Amino acid sequence: MPSDCITYQNSGYFSKLIVAYLDQKTELKSLYNRFPSVENFKDQIEEKNKNFPFENREILADALLNQYQKFAISETTSVNIQLLKNSNTFTITTGHQLNLFTGPLYFLYKIISVLNLTKELKTTYPENNFVPVYWMATEDHDFEEINYFNFNGKKIQWEKESKGPVGRLNTSGLHEVFEEFSNELGLGNNAKYLRDLFKKSYLEHDNLADATRYLANELFKNEGLVIIDGDDSKLKKLFVPYAKEELLHQTSFKKVNETIPLLSNYDVQVNPREINLFYIQDDLRERIIFENGFYKINNTSLSFSESEILTELENNPKNFSPNVILRTLYQEVILPNLCYIGGGGEIAYWLELKSNFEANNVPFPILLVRNSVLLVTEKQVSKLAKLNVNWEELFLKQKSLSDKKTKEFSKFTIDFSEQKAILEKQFEQLHQIALQTDKSFIGAVKAQEKKQIKGLENLEKRLLKAERQNHASKLERIFEVQNELFPGKSLQERNQNFSTFLKEIDNYESFLDKIATNLKPFEQKFAIITL
Repeated sequence: MPSDCITYQNSGYFSKLIVAYLDQKTELKSLYNRFPSVENFKDQIEEKNKNFPFENREILADALLNQYQKFAISETTSVNIQLLKNSNTFTITTGHQLNLFTGPLYFLYKIISVLNLTKELKTTYPENNFVPVYWMATEDHDFEEINYFNFNGKKIQWEKESKGPVGRLNTSGLHEVFEEFSNELGLGNNAKYLRDLFKKSYLEHDNLADATRYLANELFKNEGLVIIDGDDSKLKKLFVPYAKEELLHQTSFKKVNETIPLLSNYDVQVNPREINLFYIQDDLRERIIFENGFYKINNTSLSFSESEILTELENNPKNFSPNVILRTLYQEVILPNLCYIGGGGEIAYWLELKSNFEANNVPFPILLVRNSVLLVTEKQVSKLAKLNVNWEELFLKQKSLSDKKTKEFSKFTIDFSEQKAILEKQFEQLHQIALQTDKSFIGAVKAQEKKQIKGLENLEKRLLKAERQNHASKLERIFEVQNELFPGKSLQERNQNFSTFLKEIDNYESFLDKIATNLKPFEQKFAIITL
């Protein structure tokens, strides 16, 4: 098959806002700091270096070492944590929810994008160090979004009640999930590896944060990945001044609402609350609401005066959790970060936040859309080649693909544009005659022209339908492959779990290597990788 290029802009799977961002539309330039290019990192390094307190580095490294206490980590990761103490070391970060067994494939693509970018930056700026970071979204509460993964078309789900931050959730009930997954695995190439990986991650750790750390560390243990949990007292302490600003002045609410009108031509991803902080305990995650002079914890009887909540913030910063609006600021306060790598939805909400960073005197990171991938088997490639379908066509919606291939397969030209043009020319003469007669005749000519054009369009549709039926068998074979590669008519990377694909290769390392080799951090196109 031809190796045609499918850009994100032409794929049909990215929002209008992200397409405009990738095209560097003028109206969006005030919403980001620097567009992602290897050259622009020079100024980003200088800006972050001038605005990141050196003392924060020691606190960050100590917090990370404490978080890793119970885990065996590679020498590369250990060195990277120590390097964070140096003023010439910076991070490249992605974040993700604690999806069961990594969830969809793009979890891997996010981290690989980060790893590849750190390597490219090290080549370009050898005097600096670049540490890849995965930020675990341990303080999220959307358990229904993360409690399952899809394997071979089956939903493997963890049934459990969850009220507080998901990272603190205990792993009880996952033994049953393991048994179900184990039975589904059967005797495939990597069945033992996958069973052991799931078992050691989820059955040998007490909470979801530790289980996810173990899993991500195992998958990328040789790459120096540093995994961070923001649900940490030492790190939250660094964020206290910003949380105080939020409680007293609601700065983020004001600044983000000033930005939203600049996005009037696009869908807004998130809307700010008056206070963008939660109050959290092990089984509690509720919004902080300012009402009648008191700070109330939503859906509880808890209430604080101004002095009481500021004392609570100072003494127990871990009880305060930023929501989506402020989590980004928290990340950039505690990390010497240069760039955030995320999916289209994430970049969309980051584009609302720059003015809030400026108000808090925190440098806004470079925003890079993560790499996207379509994994295919040799068998699928062979089928598509025989059917004469290229990759660009495969990304079309099924109706458009059906129409295009039907016209291509047909012996006839299923396009009556020429006939319509002839008809319109004939009616031009009638219009000239009509202008010289009664006005009612003009209306009759227009109505007749419209009727006959409509008649040609209907004939065209009927011919297309008839030809579609004539070529139904061939079209079905095309749709069969498309449905395999775009399950649920969605992107494979948003639906499938990595475990489904391990049966196509010898081992996990070769799977990762093949993906990493084919991804380039600054390329704005889908990578199509044959397993």
